[in-house]
Amino acid sequence: MMLIDLTRLTTHGMPVYPGDAPPQLVESVHFDEHQCVNHEFQGSMHVGTHMDGPMHMVKGGRKLCDMELDHFVGRGRLIDARGRVTLDVDLLDGKGVQAGDIVLFWTAWEEKFGDESYYGAFPVLTPALAEKLVEFQVKMIGLDSPSPDREPYTVHRILLQKEILILENLVNLNALESKNFEVTALPAKWDADSAPTRVIAKLLA
Repeated sequence: MMLIDLTRLTTHGMPVYPGDAPPQLVESVHFDEHQCVNHEFQGSMHVGTHMDGPMHMVKGGRKLCDMELDHFVGRGRLIDARGRVTLDVDLLDGKGVQAGDIVLFWTAWEEKFGDESYYGAFPVLTPALAEKLVEFQVKMIGLDSPSPDREPYTVHRILLQKEILILENLVNLNALESKNFEVTALPAKWDADSAPTRVIAKLLA
């Protein structure tokens, strides 16, 4: 069994979406003084690799902590969207996307992380593509970029209204090229709209 970690490391002061507070992740208890170590974290649910839940953009939407566990595991489908500025429905042609799939869009945008451009002109999904994903009844989408769209966040709302979850800031999608795989994306069980998430792909024969 081979596992691929698709999760970006969360660090103190790492870059965040414009308007969010940079995370504070500090060692607050030191071994030399207390014979143990503790860390404190302060930051948004949308720092680093995380999952957007329905409540994030839908009035009355569910929190991730209230969703069924099987919503967080599914067959993965990798969509090669490298070089695309706009991700449209043609990207799904011949990809065999089915109900319950977790669809990951590989844009290679992760290479820009740490540069000002990462949160600038990132690729976006069209509303038509979002509607097609709803039609296919996928469980979740994920991207190696900060967001599937920009204000007014139409794509977010189309997906989250149907409880299609959104993974943002993924890494290592290149390792899934031409592979069959299953995705496990487990959000922290916090009483919140969204949550930091450890995302793992298991390669299948």
